[in-house]
Parts: sequence; structure tokens; C-alpha cells
Amino acid sequence: MPWIDLVTHSEATGLLKRIYDGAVQRAGKIYNIIGIQSRQPKVLDASTRLYVRVMRNPDEPLTRAQREMLAVTVSRTNACAY
Repeated sequence: MPWIDLVTHSEATGLLKRIYDGAVQRAGKIYNIIGIQSRQPKVLDASTRLYVRVMRNPDEPLTRAQREMLAVTVSRTNACAY
């Protein structure tokens, strides 16, 4: 099984530290989906911004609950724990 060397929250600096801090503020912890991108903070930043834009923007046609239900359905279909 492949192993990805993650940057921990205590090791993070600069952009990665700000992203990690935001993740903890939003979700209470840093999920693996965030941590596995820790070696590429700029990519992680773009990914996080896209997620927040899609899932939390009140101007989207679907409600937040509907978007969350779709995300859960897709994750379940893909046998993904997220």
C-alpha cells in the first residue's frame, strides 16, 4: 500500500498552516482528504476554495442540505468514508 508523508498541523507553516487552521475551525479537525494534499499547499488551497465555493455558497440553486446529501450519496456509492 502506498504511503504519503503528511505535514502535520504542528509542522505546518505559512499557507499550509492557514489552511489547516481554517479546516480545524470549519470541521474541528484536519481530515485525511486535506492532509494528503499537504505537500502541495497551493493545490490544497485551490481545492479547499473550490469545495467551500460549491458547498457553502448561498447563491447556488441547491440548498446546502441538498448538496450535502448529494456528496454523501456519491461518497457512499464510491465506498468512500468521506
